[in-house]
Formats: sequence, structure tokens, C-alpha cells
Amino acid sequence: MSSQGGWIKQLDMRALARVITMIENDDPDKLSLLSEIFSKQTDTTFVGITGSPGAGKSSLVSRLITQVRSLDKTVAVIAVDPTSPFSGGALLGDRVRMHEHYTDDGVFIRSMATRGSLGGLARSTKDVMRACGAFGFDIVIVETVGVGQSELDIMKVVDTTAVVLTPNSGDILQIFKAGIMEIADLFVVNKADIPGVVKLRRMLQELVMITSTETHIKDIVETVATENKGIDTLWEKIEDHQAFLQLTEAGQEKRKVQRTYEIQELIREEIWRDITQFLEERQLTETIEPGDDPYEKAKKWYALWKEEGR
Repeated sequence: MSSQGGWIKQLDMRALARVITMIENDDPDKLSLLSEIFSKQTDTTFVGITGSPGAGKSSLVSRLITQVRSLDKTVAVIAVDPTSPFSGGALLGDRVRMHEHYTDDGVFIRSMATRGSLGGLARSTKDVMRACGAFGFDIVIVETVGVGQSELDIMKVVDTTAVVLTPNSGDILQIFKAGIMEIADLFVVNKADIPGVVKLRRMLQELVMITSTETHIKDIVETVATENKGIDTLWEKIEDHQAFLQLTEAGQEKRKVQRTYEIQELIREEIWRDITQFLEERQLTETIEPGDDPYEKAKKWYALWKEEGR
């Protein structure tokens, strides 16, 4: 892209899409582009929606889009999908469930593949979020692929994390055991028109007592996304949490921790890229035999890489 900052000034969504593709594909100009993007950050609100498969996250996000647009705010949605084992691309394509917003110029929806990321988020998700913020979107919503013990990265990249549960979810106890609930800034009980809501709310209230802090009590919001019920209340609670982040020392500390994590991840990414290139140049991977000790190999190759002063 000849003028890296031009797409921001022109407010061209097709150009934004191309920029995101450059980020995802590790374009050679990626770092300079990201630096340009970082310099143009706005007061964008970043919201994460996560929860078990079948919790109705996509329907909930679609309703949130409508709610945000009714307030005359623009919104970008990043739907993080599982990776296809064949193409490496996004498998579910959650955009299909948000088709009603396709013709709205104030809405941008993009699916991203996890590409093997253990945290449930594509490695470049934070960079794409920043691109959307630099473009000028008021709200950026990140919807993750399910929730599991390893899928905790969302809390490291968004301001507010909403964990979505349903009364009929068969894995509620497993989620509780896995400690996933600790990532939540607020809880959403979706499909609240089916039996089991009272029991689930009681369980969540007990959890809130354990995981909340003196400065922030986690809210529990009941919604029925298919009927657009409780969406306005959900948005109010998201805004309340945003105010908490901006006005309290605890909120500022969270942002500091997120920035520290991001810097560490960038360093880790650069080191891994350098080591991979080193192994390819020396053709070391071609010497591997089925019976080789992987620990010894890793230790030896890492020592060789360090000796070269890479």
C-alpha cells in the first residue's frame, strides 16, 4: 500500500480490509504500518464476547450492533473462528449470522482464523483491533471461538470481557472448574426464557462474591438475544465498566498489564521468527529422526542459535 496512512484519512473500508489482510499475512511492511496505526489511536471501546459454543454469542453480537447503531455510534466486529485444517482460513464464518448489517456503512464485520492460537484468539487480533480503532470506529467487538481453559487471551486485549452462559449449558460445572469465570468483567445469561435461569443466577452470584474486588462488583445480565430482550441493559453495564476503567486506579493498572503482555508477545514473536529462519537456513529440521529426543534437540538448536548472536 503506497501511502500507509492514506486509508485512514479516506475512510475507505475496502482499504481497511486490505490493511487487515496485510496484518494477518505478516506483510514485510507490517511493523511500520502498525506503528503508523498506533500513532492514530482514538478513544475506541474494545469489548470481548466469549462463551461456550451454542450460547448464542453471534446473535447477541448482532443485537449489540443494532443497539450501538441506535446511539449513532459506529462499530467493527472481529469474529474469531476456528481454523480450517485444509485452507487455514476461518471455518464457521460468523459473519453469516450478522447479514442484516451488511449494508450499514457504520458497521464493519471481519472473520479471522485462530490459526492454531492456543488462546482462542488469532495472534494478530490486537493489531486488527487497533486498525479498526485508527479507522475511527467507536466500538470494536471481538467475538471468540468458544471458551476453554486455554482460551484466556481475550482479557489481555479488550477493555471489557463479557462471558456468555445459558441455563441449559451442560458444561457449566466444567467452566467453573476451569477458572474461566475469572476472566469475566460481567456475566451474560442468554436464552433467559428457558428453565434453569434462577439456578444459574444463584451459582453466578456465589462466584461473583469470590472473584469480584472491592472496587468492582461484576454484573449479571439476563438476555434473550433472539427477542432483543436485555440488550439495552447489557450495553449500560458495558458502559459502566468502561467508566470504572477510566476513573479508577485498578482500571489503569489493568491497561498497564495489558500493554506489558503485548510487548512481551511482540518480543516472543520476533524471536520465534528469527529462530525459524535460522533452522531453515541451516536445514536442521531435515536431520530429525523419529527416535530423536525432542528436548535435547531443542536445547542444542537453541544453543546454536544463541552462539550465532541472532
